[in-house]
Amino acid sequence: MKAFTQLKGLACPIDRANIDTDAIIPKQFLKSIKRSGFGPYLFDEWRYKDHGEPGMDCTNRPLNTDFVLNQPRYKGAQIMLARENFGCGSSREHAPWAIEDYGFRVIIAPSYADIFFNNCYKNGMLPIVASHAIVDKLFKECEATEGYTLNVDLPSQTVTLPSGETFTFDIHPTSKHNLLNGLDEIGLTLLHAEKIKAFEGKHKSAQPWLFA
Repeated sequence: MKAFTQLKGLACPIDRANIDTDAIIPKQFLKSIKRSGFGPYLFDEWRYKDHGEPGMDCTNRPLNTDFVLNQPRYKGAQIMLARENFGCGSSREHAPWAIEDYGFRVIIAPSYADIFFNNCYKNGMLPIVASHAIVDKLFKECEATEGYTLNVDLPSQTVTLPSGETFTFDIHPTSKHNLLNGLDEIGLTLLHAEKIKAFEGKHKSAQPWLFA
């Protein structure tokens, strides 16, 4: 998993509340568990005018030019601005896979569905909870200013706006540590690989009949 420390990136506003995981990555794309290649299908039913299927070449698909991700000013955005209850619906981990594979590393919203929120951390993304007032301000400024860039600093837990104004955000110490060091559950387990091997060796010596 990629570590996260600081990001200065273009923000993109997804101005809808209660966006569920089926909107983020529709159900037909859940057949693969490779954790990559989902970026072209992010918000598939909103980005394209035709029906998407796994393995489709998206380069020539008809675009919904009204959808924000298809607007040239937001090309290359790495910070998503969202509304309340983002990531609700089914618990599919494909949703954060698609968001991260597209290129987003940070999401800022007033609230998230719990499972989606935790899945973001497991995939190297930083989901920031901000007040409705702050989120409203970010949306307003972002939509009014082309090239609207935010500076997100995880060690200090701050987000700095183009004006220089800064707001802080909370994060659980364990989640912060794991993001800073690029650790998911597998990475955390591998930190104790030698102790695990020693335990397995001792267990096999004490109860060899279990390993016959």
